[in-house]
Amino acid sequence: MKLGSNFWSTVKKKYSIYMILVGLFIVCSLANPNFLSVNNLTNISRQLSVTTILALGATLLIISGMLDLSSGSVLALAGVFAVSTYKATGSLLLALTVGILTGIVCNVINAIMVSTFKAPPFIATLAMLTVARGVALLYTKGQNILQLGKFTELGQESIGVIPIPIIFLIAIAILTWYLLNHTRFGRSLYAVGGNEEAAIASGINVHKVKYTAFIINGIFVGIAGVLFMSRVNAGLPNGAINYEFTALTAAIIGGTSFSGGIGTVGGTLAGAFIVGFLDNIMNLNNVDSYMQQIVRGTIIALAVIYDIRSRNRRAKATLVKAEDLGADKQ
Repeated sequence: MKLGSNFWSTVKKKYSIYMILVGLFIVCSLANPNFLSVNNLTNISRQLSVTTILALGATLLIISGMLDLSSGSVLALAGVFAVSTYKATGSLLLALTVGILTGIVCNVINAIMVSTFKAPPFIATLAMLTVARGVALLYTKGQNILQLGKFTELGQESIGVIPIPIIFLIAIAILTWYLLNHTRFGRSLYAVGGNEEAAIASGINVHKVKYTAFIINGIFVGIAGVLFMSRVNAGLPNGAINYEFTALTAAIIGGTSFSGGIGTVGGTLAGAFIVGFLDNIMNLNNVDSYMQQIVRGTIIALAVIYDIRSRNRRAKATLVKAEDLGADKQ
């Protein structure tokens, strides 16, 4: 009986988020017949690609004990710079490069504030949120950039039956998974987020880990900015507002702990699709936009509460094990 109980407890712990995702998919398909249409699922995948890429970057940062509140604004800045570059040169590759470099520069500044000057990540990235959005608006004089031509191919076209944004998402997800599970950098991320002092004592270069995490996040944000502007067929300086919170919500729902040291790529992907499915079914069923905001806020609150309770349970379990070990030694 105990073996069976332990088995189901392990299954629940490891796979509950995927069970929730499958259950939600079934509920959504029953709630509206249009949910399973090819067009709707394709639209969901295109929309989710941008926020999920942001969520993967957020996962790296949260695992290391940091976070990024500026990703939506930096996305907009990277996107309008990329759009302007394309209109000036006609080169998609150069536009993508400019978008990525913009994301990197903004995130290096975040890293300097957080790692070098020891500013709390919340405050440092909140400042970048405001600055990046302001620069995007100043650069475009508050006007949208239109007539993008072939720039839209990255966000709207497909290779075979797979939309190009999904190809980017799959590549980034595989890269993130590899970094977390098969590199020294990934192990260092978990160590720094779990206990920074212990990581320093074990010889980990914490500054390098934090800078690298922010730079990778910058690359992801830059790519997301190009895909976003390409999909909407405009350079929108006011685009992607609150996308950073959607990304954080996806990561936390997927099991990434705000306390650091815990998180998986699979969990974040599942969390992103849960958020995307909920948004989509509410839109299909014409749920009032204000009610949708309430639902999203409630989801964030529940995810944070669950994270806190899980953290407390882990701390209690660790304490019990330590006490048992001490008793055994005596």
